[in-house]
Amino acid sequence: MTPYDAHATTDPFACSLSAFETLIRTLSGGDASTWTHAELEEHLEMAGRDLLRLLLQDHLDLRGQREERQVRAGAGPVVVGPDGQVRPWREPGHQRWLATVFGLVRVTRVAHRGPGACNVHPADAVLSLPAGRHSNGLRRLAVTEAVRGSFDQAHDAVTRRCGNVLGKRRLEELVVAAAVDVDGFYRTVIPLPCSREMPLVVQVDGKGVVMRPEALREATRRAAARAAGGHRGRLAPGEKPNRKRMATVACVFDTRPAPRRPHDVIPPPGGRSGERLARPGPRAENKWCTASLVRPPEQVIADAFDQAEARDPKHLRPWVVLVDGARHQLDLIGAETVRRGVTVHVLLDFVHVAEYVWAAAHAFHKPGTTKAQAWAADHLTAILAGHAARAARDMTAQADREQLPAARREAADACDRYLTRHLDQLRYDAALANGWPIATGAVEGACRHLIADRLDITGARWGLHGAEAVLRLRALVANGDLDPYWRFHTRQEHGGATGYCPATVCALLVPSAGCSPRCR
Repeated sequence: MTPYDAHATTDPFACSLSAFETLIRTLSGGDASTWTHAELEEHLEMAGRDLLRLLLQDHLDLRGQREERQVRAGAGPVVVGPDGQVRPWREPGHQRWLATVFGLVRVTRVAHRGPGACNVHPADAVLSLPAGRHSNGLRRLAVTEAVRGSFDQAHDAVTRRCGNVLGKRRLEELVVAAAVDVDGFYRTVIPLPCSREMPLVVQVDGKGVVMRPEALREATRRAAARAAGGHRGRLAPGEKPNRKRMATVACVFDTRPAPRRPHDVIPPPGGRSGERLARPGPRAENKWCTASLVRPPEQVIADAFDQAEARDPKHLRPWVVLVDGARHQLDLIGAETVRRGVTVHVLLDFVHVAEYVWAAAHAFHKPGTTKAQAWAADHLTAILAGHAARAARDMTAQADREQLPAARREAADACDRYLTRHLDQLRYDAALANGWPIATGAVEGACRHLIADRLDITGARWGLHGAEAVLRLRALVANGDLDPYWRFHTRQEHGGATGYCPATVCALLVPSAGCSPRCR
């Protein structure tokens, strides 16, 4: 017996309307008049979320009813599956769950079937439903919370807002899946143009992340295994615990020239007179960051140079590269500049140079004394003026004259070796005259923000894929690109990826969408 079609006389939003009327009666009743504003907020938050869930559920049910009536009327297009076979049979009443920011809802749709073939659901393509249970809005919320704090905090935040719709392990999996299109996204982004007078700055640094044993690099894992065999309760001072995997961080930014003099950076002994204020240094503009634990340092540096070349494809601007003096970074940068045929000005981070000079100053004078401050100021000013070789010779000669003991002499010798080994990267006189930056503050800040503030929280032990995903997504947020990336990621997920039906099927089913439905 054919059932009666009662949909035309039934209000499709009866459930949500009933919930709204119940909420109105509650707020207008006598009990609500005694509630505090906090109790009102709490009740409205819970009832309001359930009301929104009912509105969404009623709308989805209405869609399902319309599709079912269309099928019963014999209307609708002929559906072809991903295998090219026609699906001649139509079976209504197929359901699936969808976890949304309002809670769990049920999607009812018609399955188009064929002999020996998988089902095809055109309604899924119209709604652009994900392959899994979790909606696009819920996944976006999970990513936003997970890159901000720990996974436990992210799970608690999602549960407070949406109810019990997402487990912690599934949240971690969603974060990993959300980062898969970062490289593809940045290949499509065109940087803003900039005048040739503005220097283009590239900065590179490294930062360790505490990993689980299976996520360590092979050499670190072997060293950790050897150290574990001793069963020692305490590490020796300065001993490496062999628990970290090094992440490479790179920044690219534009800056306006800000010429300075050495005394604008290092005040003269006795302090400034007050007659002339120190000139401000250059500031980073349009900063872009990238970081990775998985890719080797040469790939991260190549990505940074790709970004720089996109900003200056004809190499018309001065390129300034700042590093902390690590030999392998300098070698990789040199190889990259040769490969691209670009001239760069490589500078050592002045803060690292100052640390060596201050250590040498404390070898000659007691720490914290005026003499130590004056000694360091004199030598740092000479280095800024382009006389690093002379400053190194002077401190060595002074150590010989004073016949420093071996323990104190080592600090002076270390500073001398550091300066003489990097004389080509200590041209601070030209950098200050041209208004270039001389410190790696941008990449140091990126290391702190991208890694220390999230991946280095107390007790964190990371798997490789989870740490890489969080690192890449935090870089996206720092670059201000999360919103455009999410639109790009959604288009990639619902258009032409593996597991989707051919585009011809999409054109037949939903001609205006321009994407293909997933097969289920």
